[in-house]
Amino acid sequence: MENAAAEVVGFDWGFWLTLGAIVLLLVISAFFSGSETALTAASRGKLHAMADRGSNGAKRALRLTEDSERLIGAVLLGNNLVNILAASLATSLLLRLYGESGVAVATIVMTLLVLVFAEVLPKTYAILRSEQAAQMVSLPVGIVVTVLSPFVGAVQIIVRGILRLFGIRGAEENEAQAAQEEIAGAIALGHVEGMFEREHRDRLLGALDLQDREVEEIMLHRSEIEMIDASSTPQDIVDQILTSSHTRLPVFKDNPENIVGVIHAKDLLRAVNKQPRPTMAGSQNLDKLKILDVANKPYFVPETTTLEDQMHEFLRRRTHFALVVDEYGALQGLITLEDIIEEIIGEITDEHDKISPPPPSQDEAGNYLIEGGMTIRDLNRALDWSLPDEEANTIAGLVIHEAQMIPVTGQVFSFHGFRFEIAKREQNKITQLKIRPSAL
Repeated sequence: MENAAAEVVGFDWGFWLTLGAIVLLLVISAFFSGSETALTAASRGKLHAMADRGSNGAKRALRLTEDSERLIGAVLLGNNLVNILAASLATSLLLRLYGESGVAVATIVMTLLVLVFAEVLPKTYAILRSEQAAQMVSLPVGIVVTVLSPFVGAVQIIVRGILRLFGIRGAEENEAQAAQEEIAGAIALGHVEGMFEREHRDRLLGALDLQDREVEEIMLHRSEIEMIDASSTPQDIVDQILTSSHTRLPVFKDNPENIVGVIHAKDLLRAVNKQPRPTMAGSQNLDKLKILDVANKPYFVPETTTLEDQMHEFLRRRTHFALVVDEYGALQGLITLEDIIEEIIGEITDEHDKISPPPPSQDEAGNYLIEGGMTIRDLNRALDWSLPDEEANTIAGLVIHEAQMIPVTGQVFSFHGFRFEIAKREQNKITQLKIRPSAL
């Protein structure tokens, strides 16, 4: 009688085997879900550091994450297989117990079990202990990826074929660019969350930006370059260098476009020291000093050279000074190693530099009085703004680009969330602007 009752309600050996299989499949599903989250959320930088310290699990995890498409495909394939099989077994089991209503019961029960025990619970743990979990699962997941590789490859071919029908083609991602964007995003997020001060954020992002910026963006424009005329007397040249705040000055002949050399103050001092001493008290005779013999050969660079490449070239050549030319060879400006370093750590001054202007301050109306030649990058750093610098390097250039004209004094423009008023203009050059956020 008891055996007959057990068979009626379905509690036979087949029931318990099916129930055990469902539990096992849920455990495997939890493993796949947690593994996927752990391997995708783990920091490759931390895993690399652990691998350097001898962790075999970290080494395996790094190898798995190198081909993320293959990894995710294998894990999802395995996860879906066990979930579907578990749901099928549960439906079959509950149909025996509840008849036609067993389908609804199986759906509700399996949804809750999969959601809680096979998804949320393992994924939460994997997020909280991503690097440790990635190391633990790396070996079994590696075996699964190897076994399922043929099936995953077939699925990838089918998926890519379907995407091509809609005109979507996979592009090879620039890994270096992707890594840089990931680091930059983490730094920016760290600043927002209070982990980085603004100055630290600017320095870190400045170092990352060197490969994306060109020398023309930070060079000293040719109109502001202090030069030496080769036809000047040696005494005048010595006086000019002594009164200059710069250590190196370019030398031109006939016209400022024809740069024939670069004078270093130390080289000139050595040359002056070698001149014959006066026999009587008085100034030293420098008539025999040949300036061009003292000058170094000028070093020219294209204006499109990236700051990173230019920094490496400065270090390789063991020089700090270069003249910038355009595609036609015309002089555009000059750049120094110090200029590039300042893009990372901020303004560098010494006892011979001019006193830097104070940071912009607001008037009663909330306007900032800004010099037109101030770079957009410097203004963004000073006020923590985010004005775009893709189309122009200076604030004046940005206004002219957006206005598509050379504004007159008093004109007002609004774009990028800011109000720009032309405060002063000299000929065709905007020299001062009043800027404030449009919300004020």
